[in-house]
Amino acid sequence: MLSSVLAAAACFPVTASAAESTASATGPAARCAPLWSSSTAYTQGGTVSHHGRNWTAQWWTRNENPGATSVWADQGACVGGVSDFVVSEAQFDAVFPDRNPFYTYQGLIDALHSYPRFANTGTPATRAQEAAAFLTHADFESVGLRYVKEINEDNYGRKCDYSQPYGCPAGQKAYYGRGPIMFSWNFNYKAAGDALGLDLLNNPWLVEQDPSVAWQTALWYWNTQNGPGTMTSHEAMVGGAGFGETIRSLNGALECDGGNPASVAARVAAYERITGVLGTAPGSRLGC
Repeated sequence: MLSSVLAAAACFPVTASAAESTASATGPAARCAPLWSSSTAYTQGGTVSHHGRNWTAQWWTRNENPGATSVWADQGACVGGVSDFVVSEAQFDAVFPDRNPFYTYQGLIDALHSYPRFANTGTPATRAQEAAAFLTHADFESVGLRYVKEINEDNYGRKCDYSQPYGCPAGQKAYYGRGPIMFSWNFNYKAAGDALGLDLLNNPWLVEQDPSVAWQTALWYWNTQNGPGTMTSHEAMVGGAGFGETIRSLNGALECDGGNPASVAARVAAYERITGVLGTAPGSRLGC
């Protein structure tokens, strides 16, 4: 995994949401259009809101999720809408009853625009299972979202790989684990920052200061990185490989193939609990 060390409990000021930041930088954000409905047919030019953003249909469409297909053009963040993420705020609270206040539901919602196919692809059950799998690993790595950064500061200096041509401009000890999956290492901060349009290499502290950025880094890894596995965790959940393959993509032989069966069992138990909260079946292929 990005970091296997527990994080230190810390509360940080919550920054403005992505929509609010956009509004302050470019003027008032648009009001949210009516929520997208899977049963409604939309013609070219029809506008809906989905995951806190407005979308316009480029041609006739029905039952095609905005963000998951090219029929919908992203019109940017909107305000005044209702969240239609597969995980409600009440369910999020139930999954993480003792979380650090830093980890806000709105921060997660704001982060979804970076990877609109996440928990937005396939059947309703597939979407809920992917969200549950992602939240399971966040729960496991940050101990119920109680921790924002690594607790063992002795490890901080070990997360700088000076063999990279860009080095560690924020300092050797700046790339410790942060956020829901304890995001760490200078090369991950560089790659994720480039993908997200953020200068995380020079300012890795954004991950522990902005809830949306913290969730975005976790979603970057989930949606784009194979890790020690053969596919991304997103591909595993939408392609039918199952929850067990997400464990392999995160930790590989450290847990799978007999590496740490107790840890695998704990993740599976957490996944089954969280799918229960979301009201969906866990599916098959849970272990690795």
